[in-house]
Amino acid sequence: MLQPLQVLDQLKARLRETFALLPLVQGTGPVSLILELPHPLTSAPDLDGPRFHFAHNHRGDLRAGYGIAGEWQAQGPERLSELRRIAQGLRADWVQCDPDETGFNGFGMLGFAATPETSAASDDLPNALLWLPELALISHGGQSALVLTTQRPAERDDVLARWDAWLDRLVPLLGRPALDPLTPAHLDALGSTPDRDDWRTLVLNALDEIDRERLEKVVVCRRQRLQGHRRFDLDRLNAALSYLFPSCQVINIRRHAASFVAATPERLFTQRRDRVEADAIAGTACRAEDSERDAAITLGLQSCEKNLREHRVVVEAVREALVQCCRRLEPAEGPSILQLNNAQHLWTRLRGELNPGVDVFELAERLHPTPATNGQPRREARDWLNHNEPLERGWYTGAAGLVEPDLTGELWVLLRCAHILDRTADLYAGAGIVAGSDPASEWQETEHKLAAMSTALQFA
Repeated sequence: MLQPLQVLDQLKARLRETFALLPLVQGTGPVSLILELPHPLTSAPDLDGPRFHFAHNHRGDLRAGYGIAGEWQAQGPERLSELRRIAQGLRADWVQCDPDETGFNGFGMLGFAATPETSAASDDLPNALLWLPELALISHGGQSALVLTTQRPAERDDVLARWDAWLDRLVPLLGRPALDPLTPAHLDALGSTPDRDDWRTLVLNALDEIDRERLEKVVVCRRQRLQGHRRFDLDRLNAALSYLFPSCQVINIRRHAASFVAATPERLFTQRRDRVEADAIAGTACRAEDSERDAAITLGLQSCEKNLREHRVVVEAVREALVQCCRRLEPAEGPSILQLNNAQHLWTRLRGELNPGVDVFELAERLHPTPATNGQPRREARDWLNHNEPLERGWYTGAAGLVEPDLTGELWVLLRCAHILDRTADLYAGAGIVAGSDPASEWQETEHKLAAMSTALQFA
């Protein structure tokens, strides 16, 4: 295997060989240069400055972005429509140069908060964001590439100097061995919002709305603040989450000082050309170390009327959203069981063939929020949460993912989340309330969900 300095020299030489091919002076819009890397990547190093990271262990997928070649923000009911108009302009003018014939493209990140009204804090993420990184990494199917992107028109000497600097910073770190987890550290619990008494009141109020048939389901959440005795190491946290939850998408987004981290099992959708897949996940049970006890819990989840009812609500809502933008919808697959290390869920997959012109922005608008994170009916649940939930969700239960130049891509629901700054972490988890829900059981469900992130944080 080539050593990092050899890879750096090789990439710089290849950059200079291909640089003249790039139309940097003429025209407008982004230009991306894709250069093949000599070996697959298993991790993407953390660098100072704006950064995002998406990794899925079981699928062998890794994408990371560094710096900002372009970013656009929006807020309010038309936030996704506004970003879609911008992305359509980029699509028409985005030049892809792939001299090594990797088959990869440059890409952007799309992410947004739980509600269109959420305001951005000074050190946090905006309400909705479309972000083109200046440097990106891709690894998939045993192949990896590096992507350099700039906006046009641009001075050639300036672009070359910037891209050289990115290579100098990043490439020597690509050959580092994986970091060993630190010795587990104690985390101090600084309180929950709502606390246990307020949670009980919140759930009982929700059940009252359901009894009155104003709501069929509503998802309430809580925030748990933890403090470590050392600053959290984001590289180690990513590695711990990928190891502990290999079937989850591990997401890490940072624009300023704070990082937003998720290990989510729930895909909002994947779009490839005119094909779409979406997940419906709802209905939760714990895991047990004893295999017989664990199997019994699984059987109980599959036959529990309360959990099956909660799951059907989500499946029907996802199906109804897809019917509006698909010319053909396949029969739903499920429910089956999605098993994680600390929890298991009822899971149904839906597939369809999209109408012409449908893109990630339209799909996001139709599918988000699902009853798995908000409730049903959608508007009534959102209004009830706005008046009753005692915290600001931010990007928790929003969505984030990757957008290709043709405006297809994949988004994930932001669950099992933490907002991390230095050695303080705010963790988020929720529970779906339907007829038959019990406040104590729902609190315990959130405890299981919070444990996903708190366990990984102990090793970071």
